[in-house]
Amino acid sequence: VQLQASGGGLVQAGDSLRLSCAASVRTFRDYGLGWFRRGPGKEREFVARISRGVGGTDYADSVKGRFMISRDNAKNTVWLQMNSLKPEDTAVYYCAANRYSSGRRVADYDYWGQGTQVTVSS
Repeated sequence: VQLQASGGGLVQAGDSLRLSCAASVRTFRDYGLGWFRRGPGKEREFVARISRGVGGTDYADSVKGRFMISRDNAKNTVWLQMNSLKPEDTAVYYCAANRYSSGRRVADYDYWGQGTQVTVSS
């Protein structure tokens, strides 16, 4: 499974960005998907996840109400819509996949994208 994340950039506080992650896998609908981020000097942390199939979602408290994760199984793509961005959202964002399940831990995922930089200026 290969994951290709894109959509990062430099924005101002309050702006929006939409990250995309395209997966090269035949059975994309069987995979739970997640977004994580690593801010400057920080550990990689959970942002959002979406389950396989119907796609139940879960968010970190720090992004709840501002970010939305979604998927299109026909396009093998997962998105992270980020609204009302804050300087503390500055990080490298990673998409991740795991067959049949998803979770909030880095160890819950077997496959990772290369990361896309999001920088939010104040």
